[in-house]
Amino acid sequence: MNTSHMIAVTGATGFLGGHITTRLLNEECHVRILARDPLKAKPFEDRVADIAYGDINDHDTLKRLFDGCDTVVHLVSNFRVVKGTPESYQATNVAGTECALNAAEEAGVRRFIHCSTIGVHGDVKSTPATEESPFNPGDLYQETKLEAEFACRRKMKQSTMEIVIVRPTSQYGPGDMRMLKMFQMLARGRFVLIGRCSANFHAVYIDDLVDGFWKAITTSGIAGEAFLIGGPGYVSLQEYIDTAAEAVGAKRPNIRLPYWPVHAAAWACEALCKPLGLEPPLHRRRVRFFKNNRAFSIAKARERLGYDPQIDLGEGMQRTVAWYREQGLL
Repeated sequence: MNTSHMIAVTGATGFLGGHITTRLLNEECHVRILARDPLKAKPFEDRVADIAYGDINDHDTLKRLFDGCDTVVHLVSNFRVVKGTPESYQATNVAGTECALNAAEEAGVRRFIHCSTIGVHGDVKSTPATEESPFNPGDLYQETKLEAEFACRRKMKQSTMEIVIVRPTSQYGPGDMRMLKMFQMLARGRFVLIGRCSANFHAVYIDDLVDGFWKAITTSGIAGEAFLIGGPGYVSLQEYIDTAAEAVGAKRPNIRLPYWPVHAAAWACEALCKPLGLEPPLHRRRVRFFKNNRAFSIAKARERLGYDPQIDLGEGMQRTVAWYREQGLL
């Protein structure tokens, strides 16, 4: 790939988007980004070729942003919040993806990289799952991300634009705030295990994930393909939690509660809080973290993309904890 080509990134101010944009700039690509919050986009103001401020459903803004671009990396999504309405998930994850696809096609974009999620496979029944494993979304976020994939598949049949789907495993690393609470609870000795924690968990360090996206951008002959991008391997959830505890210098948690009573309590929390527009203190999604099986094969990405993740879980956790401490978060 000629790195002088223009690349547009939606969702560039998020955890993954910020790292991908930085990687593209380091590769001396010309980058344009879509952002909603000028404050979050400020670190890129003097570094990228253009910043478009607007919503993912603003067709005209997207078309102007994509005009003259060789590649679009589409990362915008509505992540899980219980008080989020079904309409908000549909508007961002489905309609937003359709809008981005249409605007990219009209702008003459050559390749469109769509970021999906392993969540489209849900609780994996046969491990390790592959790109061809059954779809089994477990919540509204995962369902609408699958619908977005279907929108990509429809466009593949209608357009000459190259469309590639990337399904990341659970991402972590410096800058990630979603897993911070786990590390904080471990450090304070307040982390509680729920159930047996025998299900598998597959994480990917952010630098490896970004490299997977770079491979998807630069590798030829992969139009119409989907790729699982994960770390070097998966572990049991118990081992994942124990590794996190070791990284933060804490004792391994030893308080364990039965799964189904906690799941029922989470359901009750959601039922009480959602009508009031409140974020409940306990989510069923967080409880399912302890039960859902997530183990994936990255053989296809290794073979077709030359993807080769370098950071194992122990090293990645140590790097992540070091960053949290630098920021005064631990």
